[in-house]
Amino acid sequence: MLSVEQVKQSLDRVGQSHVLQFWSELCEEDRDTFLQELSQLDLKGLKEHCEGAVRAAASPASSLDQHIEPVPPQSIGSVRKSDRSSLTQWEHEGLLQISENRVGVLLLAGGQGTRLGVQYPKGMYNVGLPSSKTLYQIQAERIHKIQELSDRKHGSKCTVPWYIMTSEFTLAPTEKFFKENNYFGLEPSNIVMFEQRMIPAVTFDGKVILQGKGKIAMAPDGNGGLYQALVDNKVLEDMKKRGVEYLHVYCVDNILVKMADPVFIGFCVSKGADCGAKVVEKAYPTEPVGVVCRVQGVSQVVEYSEIQPETAKLRGPAGELVYSAGNICNHFFTRAFLQDVAEKFKDQLKQHVAIKKVPFVDTCGNPVKPTKPNGIKMEKFVFDVFPFSRSFVVFDVVREDEFSPLKNADGAATDSPTTARNSLLAQHCRWAAAAGATLLDPHGNTCPPTASVSAGDNPPAQCEISPLVSYFGEVKRRHECAHRST
Repeated sequence: MLSVEQVKQSLDRVGQSHVLQFWSELCEEDRDTFLQELSQLDLKGLKEHCEGAVRAAASPASSLDQHIEPVPPQSIGSVRKSDRSSLTQWEHEGLLQISENRVGVLLLAGGQGTRLGVQYPKGMYNVGLPSSKTLYQIQAERIHKIQELSDRKHGSKCTVPWYIMTSEFTLAPTEKFFKENNYFGLEPSNIVMFEQRMIPAVTFDGKVILQGKGKIAMAPDGNGGLYQALVDNKVLEDMKKRGVEYLHVYCVDNILVKMADPVFIGFCVSKGADCGAKVVEKAYPTEPVGVVCRVQGVSQVVEYSEIQPETAKLRGPAGELVYSAGNICNHFFTRAFLQDVAEKFKDQLKQHVAIKKVPFVDTCGNPVKPTKPNGIKMEKFVFDVFPFSRSFVVFDVVREDEFSPLKNADGAATDSPTTARNSLLAQHCRWAAAAGATLLDPHGNTCPPTASVSAGDNPPAQCEISPLVSYFGEVKRRHECAHRST
């Protein structure tokens, strides 16, 4: 740990001497804690970080219209458009790789549920299913099931290790939650939790924000902080030791995520890809999601703010949107590619600006909760490595089957606990009907087999199927399907 004099000199050199303005008011214990925090900061890089944040926040969003083009058809697979034999072949390949312990899953879980109105990790959230299962439990049970399916097909006893990237805010509660729930029946040694770095929030004039008299306002460095965290925590070494060659990376908030999806894994492996992205068709031209495309021949995600409305509305000969590949933060990477990124490219990742309301202390040391944005948080995104891929592919999936994120509190029009819950229950109604089950509405009437709902509507019946029963609707016998009416 650095001495206070060393820290003071470093802060003076980079124009951040105000960080220690309340030092004399701190007790001995708080001084030790603060000094430890400051010693872990990259003080040499602090000046560049602060100045870069101010520059980035002041720069207008660039328009990339003249440089973009869709991903070429030969790099695209599709649940909707690829032929049945190809989909079956990809699934077989994926199950084979899983059975040989060559596949791992990596969860991006550094964020809290603040927008949901809770102060704990999103994965601990219960959206109100009949079972009261949390996102973490649903995902754990899907790992159980895909292992079972692979073992049944290949006579193996496989393991899909679960890597979970947390932050300073989510690591301890996540560890506690898993322990209290007996790791949801998974072997604890196959769940590897690690922490991403935190970086200081900065004012619009380039000063580090003090959250308290002895505390800097810190924020996770975005889900693109994954690549530095893999190095910091020796996660790639762990993967190599286990024989993991392929990784499925996803965000915690998608209630429909297919863990280690064998079709997606098999497609990417069959194509010889080092990097792949699942996408869904955009709901409408100006939907605020990033688009997977090419910019000057290089694969990447372009933010919706970087495309003009007239470009977003372009349609092809059959009336389809030209730029329809909506990014859903659901990716495939080879371990070799991640090793390359860690060794050569992680410092080249683009920095993104997030303008936020950051609680702070004023010059008198009084805590202030701002009513309007007052700070800059810099983030990296997990998809910013796509341009470094030598063989990039895209896999198009059905939104209703694979994407329903949980971001907002109930009352919001989209991405709320209600829409997430309804998406899952509606999917399970479809599975149950396809398996021959009879579903009843709340009045005891038989639901018509064609009944379908959007995520915003209540499903015709309260039907929830455990992931331990079915991974993705592969229920063949009526008695296997747990159906209930309310």
